[in-house]
Amino acid sequence: MAPEESAGTAHLLRSFEHRYLAARALRSFPWQSLEEKLRDSSDSELLLGILQKTVKHPLCVKHPPSVKYARCFLSELIKKHEAVHTEPLDELYEALAEVLTAEEPTQCHRSYLLPSGDSVTLSESTAIISHGTTGLVTWDAALYLAEWAIENPAAFAHRTVLELGSGAGFTGLAICKTCHPRAYIFSDCHSHVLEQLQGNVLLNGFSFEPDITANSGSPTVMLAQLDWDDVTVPQLSAFQSDVVIAADVLYCPEIILSLVRVLQRLSACRKDQRAPDAYVAFTIRNPETCQLFTTELGQAGIRWEAVPCHDQKLFPYQEHSEMAILKLTL
Repeated sequence: MAPEESAGTAHLLRSFEHRYLAARALRSFPWQSLEEKLRDSSDSELLLGILQKTVKHPLCVKHPPSVKYARCFLSELIKKHEAVHTEPLDELYEALAEVLTAEEPTQCHRSYLLPSGDSVTLSESTAIISHGTTGLVTWDAALYLAEWAIENPAAFAHRTVLELGSGAGFTGLAICKTCHPRAYIFSDCHSHVLEQLQGNVLLNGFSFEPDITANSGSPTVMLAQLDWDDVTVPQLSAFQSDVVIAADVLYCPEIILSLVRVLQRLSACRKDQRAPDAYVAFTIRNPETCQLFTTELGQAGIRWEAVPCHDQKLFPYQEHSEMAILKLTL
């Protein structure tokens, strides 16, 4: 989500860097001391460099972020500049003028730099809830699970992955681009989510045609409409999944019960073979909701263990959010 107008400057600048920056050099830039850098800079080179690697970067120009987000970023950058320099920088004000006159569309883009130098670009809704669903935006646990996957590619390499509740598609696209799965099945139940998801998969260079791959070595990619309450064991068996993942799907008791029932059906899919590994990532917003999930898993006979926290933060999510990943034994 785009930060609110009152968001801290350092967080705002770091978020823009991570979301829209395709130049690795600024990944370690000390944003907290930006005023000092500007004070020591005798010319406009520093600010022009930041502009070229953020709002003026080709990736950002081709796939524009939220107008509100760009406005917040440029406003904060101008404040930083004005705090230490009296001479205005025309390029800064021109960039701000462009976004001030732009209308906020219902869709915007988010681009995320991967450690490989590749990127994932998503078209998302500018509203948290639209068309009666929250599945049209990327949530924190999707970023957190993608980070873990990037650090643990062997969990997905040369395997068939089924994602439950893919939403905007970030986790799956990051896995497809970095972890070398044999096949990846994106799934959701909402028609608008599936429509946007299909577009995001194609936007990132993948094809749903089994004999056509836009990139050498790309996994086979599929899109499935799955209603957790209606899907059957034979339908799930047809995917022949080795790994099942889900992110940020524990947001109400009804969904939790449906999820556990799907996991039970998945455990019944391969009775004479090894059951798929399963990983569920979530933000701990309400401890009671998380407790309900683990309780229901126990009653369903599904063992679980917490995955150790990973080391590297690659993507912008709330720094103080408490998140977890559970590995399930189906």
